[in-house]
This record gives sequence, C-alpha cells and structure tokens, in this order.
Amino acid sequence: MRMDPTREAERLLRRFARETNMTVAGRPMEVHGDGPVADALIQMLAAMGARAASSSPADAALTVDFDVATGAITLGGAPLRERGDAAGRIDFARDHMRVSTGLAAELRGAGTVRGLRIGVAMTLEPKTANLALLLADAGAEVAVYAHPDETDPAVAAALRERGVPCDADATLEPRDERAAALAFLRRGFDVLIDDGSHLTRLAHEEGLVDGWLGATEETTSGLTPLRAMQRDGALATPVVAVNDAGTKTGFDNRYGTGQSCVLAIADLLDAADVSVRDQHALVIGYGPVGVGVAAHLRALGARVAVAEIDPLRALLAAHDGYEVGAADALAEGALVVSATGVAATVTAHQIRAARAVAVAGGVPGEIDLEHAVLGDALEPIAEHVEQLADARTIVLDRGGCINVTAAEGNPIEIMDLSFATQLAAVRELVETRPAVGVHALSEAAVDHVAATAARTRGIQLAARSVRSSGAPDHWRSPRYRISTEQETA
Repeated sequence: MRMDPTREAERLLRRFARETNMTVAGRPMEVHGDGPVADALIQMLAAMGARAASSSPADAALTVDFDVATGAITLGGAPLRERGDAAGRIDFARDHMRVSTGLAAELRGAGTVRGLRIGVAMTLEPKTANLALLLADAGAEVAVYAHPDETDPAVAAALRERGVPCDADATLEPRDERAAALAFLRRGFDVLIDDGSHLTRLAHEEGLVDGWLGATEETTSGLTPLRAMQRDGALATPVVAVNDAGTKTGFDNRYGTGQSCVLAIADLLDAADVSVRDQHALVIGYGPVGVGVAAHLRALGARVAVAEIDPLRALLAAHDGYEVGAADALAEGALVVSATGVAATVTAHQIRAARAVAVAGGVPGEIDLEHAVLGDALEPIAEHVEQLADARTIVLDRGGCINVTAAEGNPIEIMDLSFATQLAAVRELVETRPAVGVHALSEAAVDHVAATAARTRGIQLAARSVRSSGAPDHWRSPRYRISTEQETA
C-alpha cells in the first residue's frame, strides 16, 4: 500500500499531542529531514501556530524536534518521556504549569486564601488536579467535584491520596448525580470555582449560597444562564466571569479547544480509516471555539464551511475565508462539528445527512442523536466511534464534548493560563468582596496574568520609546499643535 505523506505527517503531530497533552501554537518546533512528509508536517505546524526555534535558553527547553526519517520526537532535546500513571501525569502537568504556580505562590505569600473553603467543580484530569493542589498549597481547604462523564477515576484516586477530598465518581448512575452534587455543595464553601455554572445554579435552587464570598465561572455556556439569573433577580452571589478575560477566552477557546477537539476527532476518524484531509467539514457556530475548530480543521487539510446565526460572526467567518451558509445545505456529506454550546444544535436530519458528527461545545444533547437513531441503529466501529447502520453517519463519542470524553482535555500550557486566571479571580473575589452580580475580572488582574505568562515563557516585550511614552495619554490633538515659532510670535 502506498504511503500517504500527509497522513503520516498528521500522525506524527497527533502522537506528540496525545503523548504530551501539550500545545502546538506558540511553541518552537523544528522538523528534521526532507521529502513530502517533512514538507507536509512543516505546513501543518505553521498553520497551527508553531514557530521556528531561536537560540535562547528559554526556547531550548521548550523546543519540539520531529525526525521524519525515524519518527522520533524530542522535547527540550530529550526523548518524550512516558508520563506513567495518574500521579505521573499530574506531576508532568505541574512541571509545565509555571504561570499558575507563580500566581498560587503569590496567594500563599499574601495569605489570601488561608483557611478559606474552596470548591472546584470542573472536568477532572491532571491540570484540574494541579489547580486543586496549588490552592491547597496556598492554604485553602479544597474539595473537588466532577460529573461522572468528566471524571478520570485514576486522577481522582491520586488526588485523594494527596489529601484533597474528591467527590468525583465515574461509576455514578444518572439517577444519583443530583444527590452527589448536593452532597458536595453541602460541604459548605466560601468560594466555588465552576465550569458550566451547573453547581452554582444547583446551589441557588437549593438555597446553598448563603455565606459565599462568590463564584468564578470558566465558560461561555456557564455565563449565559448566570446573566439570565441576574436579569431576573435570581442571582444571589457575586460571580467573576473568568471566561471573558483575554487570558482565558483568547487562548483556551481558540487554541486549546481548537487543537484538542480537532486532533481528538482526527484520532477517532483514523481508527475508522477516515482522514480529515480533503474532507468537507462544517463548523456550526463561529464564536471563539468555532474559530479555533475551523482553523485547526483547515490546518489538517479539511475544506471548511461555517454555519452561524449571528451576522457579525458570519461576516468574520467569511473574511477568514470560509464558505458561510445554512447548516442543512452544508451538512450533506460533511464532517459536522457543533461549536455552539447550545442543545439541539445539530438536528436529526443533519446528523443523518452528514459523513460524521462530533461536538466541541459540550452541553448535553448538542446533537439530536435520540431522534436520529429512531428507526436506525448505532453499530460500533472502534472505541468512541459508532455508525448509524442505515444512514452510515459516523458518530463520535455519542455527541460528548470530544476533547474531554475521548481525550485528555485542552493542552497543559493553555489550561495553565486559564487556571492562572482563575487564581487571579479568586484573589479579586476575596480582596474586593464585590456586590451580587456577574463581574469582569479587572484589567489589572488580566494584565498581571499575561505579564507573568510572558515572563515565565521567555517572551520579551517591546519597550515604548521616550518620545511616545506620554503621547497616548495626552488629550490634545497633535494635528493642530501650535508650533514653537507660533508661540513666540
């Protein structure tokens, strides 16, 4: 069988991401060797935001080298090491979460969270475990909860072994989920770090927010109902909108979710002997997640179209070079990826018309699989991969949030930025005690996270010139400035 250079290049790239859970965008990467595989890999890496390595010591530690002749991949000059068990994966992630580590050290030094009860309700994998451990190291009393579908049981066990109470149980039956979530909330918290606002909303239903200093919210889909609660007068606690901070949504959604979802999709399709390259793909929703998903699909060679209900986002998609149109028409024979975070985004008709379907948004029922299966049957192809027997549509992980349910979540360095932003939000909640409502994280806090990240990652900032240093703050227009000659005339 003839070797497919592009597919081999893609497999090398996916192996790096799968074995390290690290990001491509912004990372120095070098490809060694000649020929079509090397050329294809160079093109993919550039399209995903990798950069050429410099001679700086910071780059030397971060650089990934691909040897296309042998298939060897090295990180910082050393072969990729086996991360091992859950404890090893937690430790590996912590080694590369230097921004969060720096912010947590500030909390510890200032005593900001000492003795506070902090609940962490998020997808439980190695990066989240490190967030909990960093908060505990800073002096907080921490407990962790995760939905069964979003729980890595080995990570949960490793976290308990390190002394952090963990109410995440991957074996929990659906009928028991509410009781488990309530038991976690009844531990009583000063601050809740939430993802999707599921626990924040449940606490309001049950009157369990009394005494809270507030909550922080990680996602767009979580902030939407919280803002509705605020409009209706139902919100009873301050919430910091972590998702809206530039250090979160500008990186997590576009680069993190984009990379992790698309590479997870490519891994699963490869198991079904389907390539993303030259595949007609439809991304539904062109918010920050959709932008990232579309860009990464394009980087792997897919022919990408976008369906979007918002006129501004549709215009942006068109100016980014994508065909934009109605989902019904564009779904025919396509790899359809929902990136909306809205239930029933992909209809049963669209599922049955598609070549394959997957979800990058992450709310229950984002694809209407229940009605698509009526009169048909799902047949297994590989792990996390099924096919409708009659329609022949490939269904990836039954419409679960693909990078969480079938992979290891967003890359480490991306979540490092997001969790550093969470730590900054916790600090702001505790120190400023804002009123009830949804609040933006202050510009100063976001700038501090960004500056810490730039410094720890060896990114040198430009210096403003002496002449320009005061110009932006001066209100007088330079166009009509009186010259020295006019002043003395």
